[in-house]
Amino acid sequence: MNHEELAREIAGCRACTAHLPHGVRPVASFSPTARLLIIGQAPGSKVHETGIPWDDKSGDRLRDWTGLSKVQMYDAACVALVPMGFCYPGKASGGDKPPRPECAPQWHPRVLDVLPDERLTLLVGTYAQAHYLPGTRKMPMTERVRAFREFLPRFFPLPHPAWRSAIWMKQNPWFEAEVLPVLRDEITRILET
Repeated sequence: MNHEELAREIAGCRACTAHLPHGVRPVASFSPTARLLIIGQAPGSKVHETGIPWDDKSGDRLRDWTGLSKVQMYDAACVALVPMGFCYPGKASGGDKPPRPECAPQWHPRVLDVLPDERLTLLVGTYAQAHYLPGTRKMPMTERVRAFREFLPRFFPLPHPAWRSAIWMKQNPWFEAEVLPVLRDEITRILET
């Protein structure tokens, strides 16, 4: 199956219909040439409306962290945008509900098979990190991000860029000083090879 057929199959997925109060709208973007993979949580309400991944303030912050422009981020030939849950899960107290647990096991292996073997994967938030770095589940997210070099060149763990991350960044100034320059260098390296 080629990536376009897989994308159509994902777009037609209705596996979680009964659990999604705002309806089904899978959001993902990928191609066989995308060497940067960004795995986040699940679309928020704005992304659910537009159908465009990271089309919200979290996306603005993530682009600032990565140094990617909107044009670069949405160029599926270079950047794959694949959340842990492809549909907006709805609201919970203090934020959105977690990504639906059915999504990643059902779709991620098939999407990863389409992508180049040599790629950099940004694990944005604890859900992506718990799934792809299972040996670090007991480690606090801050410590996982601080230890980012241990996961290179394959993975790069990041906090979720929600509004709360501004508070987290003030408490952890090393992130901006030490992590973001390496993140931008790694992204440049993978996109230029």
